Parts: sequence; structure tokens; C-alpha cells
Amino acid sequence: MVKMRLRRMGKKKAPMYRIVVADSRSPRDGRFIEEIGHYDPTQNPSAFSIDEEAAKKWLKNGAQPTEEVAKLLKLAGIEK
Repeated sequence: MVKMRLRRMGKKKAPMYRIVVADSRSPRDGRFIEEIGHYDPTQNPSAFSIDEEAAKKWLKNGAQPTEEVAKLLKLAGIEK
């Protein structure tokens, strides 16, 4: 199954995430198919950006977002 999930980047105690589309069997920070955005929870308020066209394309093709990515998609105004 293909999932939309967060890939952890950044230094220790300073996380930054990339929103990626990956096979569910690959590791969290491992191989991915496409990068569609980023998320920085350390800023106040949290900053994120998502490529809407790519996200809609992957949702249409059956990619399942994780809980956290689903929240970010909802904030961006992208519905399943």
C-alpha cells in the first residue's frame, strides 16, 4: 500500500519533517516515491506547505495519509 507520511529531518531535538509518498513497507526515513511538502513544528505557529496538485493526485490514486498528514491536509483545505 502507498502511504503519505512524514519523513524526519533536522538535528537532534530540532525536528523538521518532509511530507512524502512512500511504500508502507519502506522505513520511516528510507526510500520514498515523491516529496510533496514540508512541515516545521518548531516554529510558532507551526509552518507547513503542501503541493496541492501532487497531494490530490496521490489521494485520487489511493494513497492513504497517516493521522498527522491527514491533519495537515485538512488545514491546507485538501479533502480525501
